Amino acid sequence: MENFLQLTFTGLTNGAIFALVGLGFVLIYKASDVINFAQGDFLLVGAYIAYGFIVQVGLPWGIGVLLAMAAAVLLGIFVERLILRPLIGEPIISVIMVTIGLSSLLRAIVNGIWGTTGRAFPSFLPDTPVNIGGALIPMDRFIALLIVSVLLAGFMLFFRYSKEGIAMRATADDQQAALSMGISVKRIFAIAWSIAAVVAAIAGIIVANIVELNGAAVAGIGLRVFPVVILGGLDSIPGAILGGIIIGLLETYTAGYTPPELGLSAVIPFIVLILILMVKPYGLFGEVRIERV
Repeated sequence: MENFLQLTFTGLTNGAIFALVGLGFVLIYKASDVINFAQGDFLLVGAYIAYGFIVQVGLPWGIGVLLAMAAAVLLGIFVERLILRPLIGEPIISVIMVTIGLSSLLRAIVNGIWGTTGRAFPSFLPDTPVNIGGALIPMDRFIALLIVSVLLAGFMLFFRYSKEGIAMRATADDQQAALSMGISVKRIFAIAWSIAAVVAAIAGIIVANIVELNGAAVAGIGLRVFPVVILGGLDSIPGAILGGIIIGLLETYTAGYTPPELGLSAVIPFIVLILILMVKPYGLFGEVRIERV
């Protein structure tokens, strides 16, 4: 029972982080129909920029995190305006290849500045274990889960009630109708990419605090999140949240209850990906699109 509780809390924390990163995938896809394969590298850039401000510059961690988020906003705007906006109207495969190239470029820049060796991230979440039902759960897991839950709830309220959030939903539903109502679609694209970069940076900082600042581990989350958004639906924010929780728990339970030499925990998300594409290609909450030719 103790092992089950420990695995459950670990899975919920991982799933919440997956959901936060998946939110960026969904936002960009809903706004611009682009699948951003560089989302994982946004995590990497945000975490290393925070590391640079806090450790190398010597700023307090709160200021360093805020500056890293501001840098993420600028990165999102830069990518959308200078790299992807000129590709509007081009074949979707061209846009996908650009995001793959952007992923390699961002990783190369980070490796060129900070190297490839893992670094100890300045801890700002206490890791004192808490005893729950006999299971020792690190405190940083609880705090990370709380932070991500608050952020996800805040973004849900933002999309539902704020002027910009409503405009983003309108643009996602019908860009031409949004334009006719006076909504700047280009501005909405920039906001979507900025939010995606910010949530990725926050997730990267949390992951680096829980484990360590390692390029492969942090950036690899982007690929692990892809089954999350496919499971929930590429255009569904609630689907990204539920998909993150499901994949996070499945990964953790598989790692805890199967022999480690099999490596099933790394494979199970993609098994789910294949199954959901076979049974329900648009995901659990994705919008079914029927195109007439």
